Amino acid sequence: AQREAETDMTGQVCVIAGGGPGKTRANAHRLARGVLAGVYDPRRVLAVTFAPRAAGEMRGRLQALGVDGVQARTFHSAALRQARYFWPQVTGSDLPRIAESKLPWVNAAAGRCRVSTERAMLRDLASEIEWAKVTNVSPELYAAAAAKAGRQLLGADHATVARVYAMYEELKSDRSVMDMEDILLAGVGLLSSHPGVADAVRSQYHHFVVDEYQDVSPVQQRLLDLWLGSRDDLCVVGDPAQTIYSFAGANADYLVGFL
Repeated sequence: AQREAETDMTGQVCVIAGGGPGKTRANAHRLARGVLAGVYDPRRVLAVTFAPRAAGEMRGRLQALGVDGVQARTFHSAALRQARYFWPQVTGSDLPRIAESKLPWVNAAAGRCRVSTERAMLRDLASEIEWAKVTNVSPELYAAAAAKAGRQLLGADHATVARVYAMYEELKSDRSVMDMEDILLAGVGLLSSHPGVADAVRSQYHHFVVDEYQDVSPVQQRLLDLWLGSRDDLCVVGDPAQTIYSFAGANADYLVGFL
């Protein structure tokens, strides 16, 4: 089964396997075979995962197999790299500063909305804001979407969370600050609203690999779709039983329903 995955180098490929059977190894060998056989230009490959350590491991595996030049990045790293390059061209200004943490901004927003600023509450509010943003839910739509999804926050109803979320976004905008989800949203906005940006990215990357695909969120899937454009050269790897980010909007249905 690993050899079959490694030698299927074009079109859509989906590898579903449990923990420990060598998914990452097969993924790296597939890319290396493709590059060494001349099927892939390593400069035209983007391998995406969810953790910097995993991206570094992929680069190390490929180098050990004699392959250099493949871009192995997290979704956030890839989106940030593109945003830093294209944002000034589109807006005429530098990309906003990236906040190191949501908590100071959530704290300020909660205070202005007269909501508890105890640390546990701030963490819960930050998690709700993250869920809303990765599922493309605006502050105006949060209450209805959260109710439909069965989201509950001890000590704050949906309307209260929506007010804090709106204030949080307002404070960041006033001070030209982005959070981690904004990086993904900026990538989506640049590619979807500016055809020249989309064309440039699609000319750069022709082949895509996504590891741990069970953890992809709606905004990450949207970004991936925009990277691909009309291409279908995509290999996804994962295990639906190992989804660990469903609380933050990850949806294993993208993996299960891939083909």
